[in-house]
Amino acid sequence: MTTPNLTIDLCGIKLSNPTVLPSGFLGTSKSLLKRVADNGAGAATIKSVSFEAREGHKNPTVIPFEAGMLNAVGYSNPGAEETAREFANIEDVSIPVIASIIGTEAGDFVRVVDKLSETQFSAIELPLSCPHTPGFGLLAGQGTPESTKDIVSAVRKATKLPIFVKLSPNIPEIWNLAKSAEDAGANAITAVNTLGPGMIINIEARKPVLSYKVGGVSGQALRPIATRCVYDIYEAVKIPIIGTGGISTGRHAIEMIMAGATAIGVGTGIYQRGIDIFRKICREMEIWMSENNFNSIEELIGIAHE
Repeated sequence: MTTPNLTIDLCGIKLSNPTVLPSGFLGTSKSLLKRVADNGAGAATIKSVSFEAREGHKNPTVIPFEAGMLNAVGYSNPGAEETAREFANIEDVSIPVIASIIGTEAGDFVRVVDKLSETQFSAIELPLSCPHTPGFGLLAGQGTPESTKDIVSAVRKATKLPIFVKLSPNIPEIWNLAKSAEDAGANAITAVNTLGPGMIINIEARKPVLSYKVGGVSGQALRPIATRCVYDIYEAVKIPIIGTGGISTGRHAIEMIMAGATAIGVGTGIYQRGIDIFRKICREMEIWMSENNFNSIEELIGIAHE
């Protein structure tokens, strides 16, 4: 039996398989990215970086619950200058690495892009959405097609790298923002960021568990919504989609690809199945594809629309 081909082309970037480490999971150092690569990921995204260093929210910032996780980290990061030093010679990591950059207005994003311009990242991701950090992403993630276009257009002028725009599932007509991003020069859409904000209360302590009280929902609770978002976006744009949200098995990955994703983000699943989840998902995909007579990822993309 021939082993199915899991390789993909994502905006000219060659991936050995469609799994991508999203921002916010293990992407804080080059050594951690090497571990992710060694465990089978096709690509990896660094933790989101702002121009100035940020402390983020106080602990506790993450809590698991029966259907996923709730987090309010607050974009803690060492700033663009220190990030550029940490990820110098990023080509030492054996897989493509995506830089996730954040800001509160278009000029902030451009300043980070400029500071990272000497670092050999494969693409830039713009998370234009955040359910737990006021100011970050509110212009576009909770806003309008016009504000999305303003930010993407500004970054497009500042870099020749592929631009991935990460959108919020909170927007009912998410396809509209995706189309605006595409028109402004985005090369791909990452769908989706965490949902929310949500809250979990410790009934013995009689108060919310997270120090910030509310946070973004990820994991299994998010997966059906993320799948629907990818499905809607696929019908509105021609650029690739990175489907992210609750994927922890090969079947989940194939479902997302059938909805229209070219690549799939795997984050919360790491806590459920270990850092080698990327290899596990790929093996499960190969088995299902062989049993169902599919030879390549390309044959699966968007098939649920037919």
